[in-house]
Amino acid sequence: MSADIVIYHNPACGTSRNTLAMIRNAGIEPHVVEYLKTPPARALLVQLIARAGMAPRDLLREKGTPYAELGLGDMSLPDAALIDAMMAHPILINRPLVVSALGARLCRPSEAVLDLLPAPQKGAFAKEDGERVIDETGTRISA
Repeated sequence: MSADIVIYHNPACGTSRNTLAMIRNAGIEPHVVEYLKTPPARALLVQLIARAGMAPRDLLREKGTPYAELGLGDMSLPDAALIDAMMAHPILINRPLVVSALGARLCRPSEAVLDLLPAPQKGAFAKEDGERVIDETGTRISA
């Protein structure tokens, strides 16, 4: 299936890999942007944050980033400063961010992507850690 879905992906991240796998389990091959290699332009990042209905702070990643060293926990920092930091250090952009015709969302947990897919899951799906998310009929398993 051809669908205009973009995933801002980090292949080193299990949540990002699970999200990508669920998109593909719906029979969709998304446009994969490895944002650490090809970060979005500032205007696009601002647009993505707005489309997802988030504030820039909501997209900041703390773990494994220079968040603390840059003093980004300071709640008085304006949005522009947070975006400046994400532009200078793309690792600060939380992932995976997925965009489809149905919206944009930070897919944490990875099954949040299911609300953005225009096609149902094609079959069973389990996350890398073994947690079953989709049963054999393509139906989401309730937590």
